[in-house]
Amino acid sequence: MRYFIEFAYKGTCYHGSQVQPNGTTVQQVMQDAMATILRHPVELTFAGRTDAGVHAAQMFAHWDSEAIVSPALADRLNRLLPKDIAVYRIFPVADDLHARFSATSRTYEYRITMRKDPFVSDTRTRIATPLDFAAMNRAAQHLIGTHDFASFCKVHTDVKTTFCTVTEAYWREGKNGAVFTITADRFLRNMVRAVVGTLFDIGRGKITLQQLDDILSACNRQAAGQSAPPEGLFLVRVVYPFG
Repeated sequence: MRYFIEFAYKGTCYHGSQVQPNGTTVQQVMQDAMATILRHPVELTFAGRTDAGVHAAQMFAHWDSEAIVSPALADRLNRLLPKDIAVYRIFPVADDLHARFSATSRTYEYRITMRKDPFVSDTRTRIATPLDFAAMNRAAQHLIGTHDFASFCKVHTDVKTTFCTVTEAYWREGKNGAVFTITADRFLRNMVRAVVGTLFDIGRGKITLQQLDDILSACNRQAAGQSAPPEGLFLVRVVYPFG
């Protein structure tokens, strides 16, 4: 039987979400905790991967089990897992549902603070220079639709296509900071941070809207701006057919 697990984590202390040879990852910590409780190895398939220092307010993963798994496993895991990982629920799904490939959309937020604040330094990126959010919002509208986002992803990644369909992209200003929200059917590696870094260039007057269109058309990572730092990035929503 296939099970989904919904959880969240603060990525500050992890070398990303997925298991890798060197460094502690969210997946490894969760699999170790599950193996301790269930008394057999567990291999989780995440809805997506996040880089070192990136957070998830909502993440899903699936695994297959020959035995019936109780929803109470969520409470047992929370007692064992570190405080920066929280399990919300565990539930059975159809055998053909896949945590990564069955997702119909994902939403990320990039959170910034305009002042030095020790209480949010791990979860917001500090921007010390003024930004033109009106220009950044006009630029964000150019991202909506189906485009080739090759200029905004890491090179040499194992993907069949670099086309993505963005359905919303906007900045929302708040007290002492702002949040960028972007939703798409899929995201490429490093895509959101590269987009945000390029929008920062717009907000600082370094590039124009026409240049942003040229960057999209270039399909070349070197054409876009630098990637924004990881600490401000959150995966906040993953949508599936089951709601």
